[in-house]
Amino acid sequence: MKRIAIITGATSGVGREFARQLDGAYYGTIDEMWLVARDADRLREVSDALYAPCRTFALDLCDDRSFTVLADALSVEKDARVLWLVNSAGFGFFGDETLADPRMMANMVRLNCLAVVQMCELALPHVTQGSRIVNMVASVAAYLPIPGMGVYAATKRFVLDVTRVLNDELAGTGVHACAVCPKAMRTGFWHDTGDAGTRLGFSLGAEEVFDVVRKAIDAVNAGRGSVITAPDMQLACAVAKALPYGALSRIGARAMRAARAGDACATGATNAADRA
Repeated sequence: MKRIAIITGATSGVGREFARQLDGAYYGTIDEMWLVARDADRLREVSDALYAPCRTFALDLCDDRSFTVLADALSVEKDARVLWLVNSAGFGFFGDETLADPRMMANMVRLNCLAVVQMCELALPHVTQGSRIVNMVASVAAYLPIPGMGVYAATKRFVLDVTRVLNDELAGTGVHACAVCPKAMRTGFWHDTGDAGTRLGFSLGAEEVFDVVRKAIDAVNAGRGSVITAPDMQLACAVAKALPYGALSRIGARAMRAARAGDACATGATNAADRA
C-alpha cells in the first residue's frame, strides 16, 4: 500500500509550505508526495527541496482533463491510500465585477469551487482511517460579503460549507476534513489583485504562512470542520454573524471605496512625478 499526500497549488505560498511541513512532520509515514501546479520547473524546485519521494503533475485545474490524469495515476497504484489531500490552488479578483473578464471570473469559480469538489471526489475512494482533507482555499472572506469581491467571497463560503458537511459525513471513519480560513498572508496570491485589493486585504494585518499551515494541521488532526487561524478574525467573524447582511455589505463597500481612493491618490502622485 502506497501512502500518498496530494497537494495542489504546490509551487508557492500555502501549498509549498504545506509540502515542507508534511515532509518534516510525517517523513516516513508518507511514501510519496504528489505535487500539482501549472509550472513544471517550479514543481521540480519544490520537489528537489523535500526528503520524501515526489511525483509532479504540471496541470491546470481549470481543465477537466487534469482530473482524468490524476484519477488514472491513482488507479494504477495498487491499494493507493490518500493520506493527505491539501487543496490550496486558487485565485481572487478584486474590483468592479461589471467590468471583469467573464472568462476569468468563470475560471475563478472553477478553481476555487469546482476543482475542490473534484479533488475531494477523486480522493475519497482512496481514504482510510487517519486520512486528512485540508481545504486551504477557504478564507475569512467566507464570512464577509464585500462589494468588489462578491464572487470571490462567495467561492470561499462555498468551500467552507462543503467542507463542514463533508467532515460531518465522515464522522466515525477516522477521516477528517477541515476548511482553513486565514486572513491575508504575504504570498504570490496578491500579485494579480491590484493595489486596491492588496490594500484592502492587508488593512487588518497579515498572518505568517508557516503559522497558518501549522494551525491547519493541528485543526484537522483534532477533527475540526473549520478553523479561523487569526484570533482577531475569530472575534470579527463572530460579530459579523450577528450583523444583518445589509450592514455587512455597507461596511464592505466603504472599505473598498477607501482602498480605491488610496489607488487614486497613488496614481495622482505618480503622474505628478512623471510630469516633473
